[in-house]
Amino acid sequence: MIGDYSTSKDIPAQLFISIPTVEHHRASISTKLDLKGSHDLLKFALYHKNEL
Repeated sequence: MIGDYSTSKDIPAQLFISIPTVEHHRASISTKLDLKGSHDLLKFALYHKNEL
């Protein structure tokens, strides 16, 4: 969903979860991939969109 430009407000509405849950998952993914900030996460998601 990040690769589709969904925001932290769009994702919870589609998945029926809270905004803090989405933000926690974004932070966890960024940490595991050693990415710094949401911009790097978006770039990663767009670059690997076909693989995910």
